[in-house]
This record gives sequence, structure tokens and C-alpha cells, in this order.
Amino acid sequence: MTQSQVATYLSDKVGITKKQAKTALEELTSLVVRELKREGSLRLAGLGIFRKRKTKPRMGRNPATGQQIKIPARTRLRFTPAKSLKDSVLGAR
Repeated sequence: MTQSQVATYLSDKVGITKKQAKTALEELTSLVVRELKREGSLRLAGLGIFRKRKTKPRMGRNPATGQQIKIPARTRLRFTPAKSLKDSVLGAR
């Protein structure tokens, strides 16, 4: 589903214009980015947790040559879905 499809769905469901729905989606995106930069995590109830995670430097192998290479430390993004989201998508186990 694309952003414009989501905006169309929201405009129909909530009763707002497509422009307002697109603005709301853009604001949500900027909120997620801002909070991840500032706090490092953002929890949305019923959806899950977005987190910044630092990885340590490690040794790896070049698959073409087999030569060892050093993989530097970096920051990655991680999303952990909420239990309710997992249960509703995958079914309760």
C-alpha cells in the first residue's frame, strides 16, 4: 500500500480531505524521525516500538574472495511489533 493509497483510505474512513490525510501522514512520519533522533525510541500502543540500536564492530568475510574484512560499528533501526499486532496478523498461537 502506498502513501497516497493510505491517504485515500484515511480520507474516506475519517471523513477528511485527501490533502488533510496526506498532511497527517507526513506529520506522523516527521514525528517518528524526530523522536528516533532525539530519544532513540518511539512506542506506539497496539503497533510496536521503533528503536535505534548500535552494533559493535566485527570481523566478516568477503564472499567472493573469502578474505576477512572489518565491518565497522554503526547505528541501525529496529521495529518490534506489539503482541496484539502479531496476534491479529499471524493468529494467536
